[in-house]
Amino acid sequence: MKPVINLLFYSNFWIAVCATAMVLQTQFLLTEEVVFTPLAGLVFCATLFLYAIHRIVGLFKVKPFTKTGRYQVISSFKNHIIFYAVIAAIGGLYFFWQISFIVKMALIIPGILSFAYVLPFLNGKKRLRDLDFVKIFLVAIVWAWVSVLLPYLEMNKPADSSLIFMALERGLFIFAITIPFDIRDLQVDAHNNVTTIPARIGARKSKYLAAILMAVSMFCVLLNTYMHFYDLWTAFGLLISAFFTVFVINYADKTEEDYFFTGAVDGLMLVQFGMVYGFSFL
Repeated sequence: MKPVINLLFYSNFWIAVCATAMVLQTQFLLTEEVVFTPLAGLVFCATLFLYAIHRIVGLFKVKPFTKTGRYQVISSFKNHIIFYAVIAAIGGLYFFWQISFIVKMALIIPGILSFAYVLPFLNGKKRLRDLDFVKIFLVAIVWAWVSVLLPYLEMNKPADSSLIFMALERGLFIFAITIPFDIRDLQVDAHNNVTTIPARIGARKSKYLAAILMAVSMFCVLLNTYMHFYDLWTAFGLLISAFFTVFVINYADKTEEDYFFTGAVDGLMLVQFGMVYGFSFL
């Protein structure tokens, strides 16, 4: 069973599914339907491809750690990861040509940021994620852009206040669930001379910050509910997922088990999608 779980998590299929779920969640909130569109296919393939590059490049950044923990597992799956990256690139190109021109144009900025995040193009072979405090903000911005703005454009929905509040809600959620990974990576980031929020204020205060961010995210939900963009069941589903998110994040400094981070914390995106979709049947 463990080899199957390792393959699911460390071949990047799990995070690709989570990213796709965020796109489908926005689509569902806009249309009350869940359909695997070209954009959903592109996001799945692009996530699989970019995280594969991130894994491979990252191995060169953490050489002292490659004999232990998740890095040892990632090293053992290196050939798998490269193979899936090639397949994902081909699939991504297929879906890319199916999306509209405006969505293609809107992909330019997050595409550039994503490649700059994983490829060492800066002096000293640094990536954008290797700059102090930059990583978590980039992750939140790109994920909100891709999972909220692009579905709006794909569905030809107007850019109004509901878009702004949903993008803020999603960005704050992603920011909050990225904090546990910075807590996990304190030792690795210290090795690479990268300062993160947990490195500056500590793990405990970082968890408080995540809870505050989730509270602000829920305020955005209330605003969209007040404007009748969300119905009460949608708001309730998002609220329950927020409480569950804070509960999970609370354990970020209490375990070193990477399944918790790669599986449970990333899986919070699937939990949120499941809550939103599930409560729609009530």
